[in-house]
Amino acid sequence: MLLFAMVFQFTADLRQPTYPVFKMAENNGTNRMIIVVTPTYKRMTRIPDMLRMANTLSHVKDIHWIVVEDGNKTVPAVKDILERTRIPYTYIAHKTAVGYPRRGWYQRTMALKLIRSNTSQILGSDHEEGVVYFGDDDNSYDIRLFTDYIRNVKTLGIWAVGLVGGTVVEAPKVVDGKVTAFNVKWNPKRRFAVDMAGFAVNLKVVLNSDAVFGTSCKRGGGAPETCLLEDMGLEREDIEPFGHEKEKDREIFVWHTKTSTPNIVQAKKNATKPVPPPETFGYFVEV
Repeated sequence: MLLFAMVFQFTADLRQPTYPVFKMAENNGTNRMIIVVTPTYKRMTRIPDMLRMANTLSHVKDIHWIVVEDGNKTVPAVKDILERTRIPYTYIAHKTAVGYPRRGWYQRTMALKLIRSNTSQILGSDHEEGVVYFGDDDNSYDIRLFTDYIRNVKTLGIWAVGLVGGTVVEAPKVVDGKVTAFNVKWNPKRRFAVDMAGFAVNLKVVLNSDAVFGTSCKRGGGAPETCLLEDMGLEREDIEPFGHEKEKDREIFVWHTKTSTPNIVQAKKNATKPVPPPETFGYFVEV
């Protein structure tokens, strides 16, 4: 009998999967709509970047994705990606206005105006609350950023971001549950020394102000994040820090993994003819 039990246990062990098993995030009881704002622009790596982000967001419930094209019109290939996610989305085009830096400021501004003028359509009939998050298309996101952090933001949520600001990690310094400073290298004295990917704002804060990303930011060394949050009337005391509870081995849920431009072999220049575009063999690539 002992031999039989040992053999049975051995064969049972063989039946166990040898690959990791991931548990889906559980619903935390709130159905706040997460409104993700993503500025985007034409580049060779844009489609794979959007695919990666779309695959992440498609696993998050109660979400509305606002994508703003830096151009005069939307791009069919991007719209196809959004359609395939089967999540509610808004895709609009706003070419960067004169005087704005080409860093998504103008596109985020247009998204804020859209949110304020179309709140009920974005929330839908099943949601009374929302949270706004500015998520770039070339970052890497853990699903728990949305399910565990963003959805629970009541006013202003802030968390760590990996590979940003010339450091391995930027994070708020938390003492007794309050943010007292920021562990950053660049201009740490900013009231909100946080990266764009490192915060989310409750929709009620957005609706109670007319703050947008201007053509420039004179405070905080020119960082748009602190200007926006200050213009929304927020203070350090409003910050809700996330992910700081453990003393060590804390997890980072969002990373600045900006896709590098691939090294494409170009045709040699000809004095009489322009260099032809790379061969794509009929496949769509934004070259």
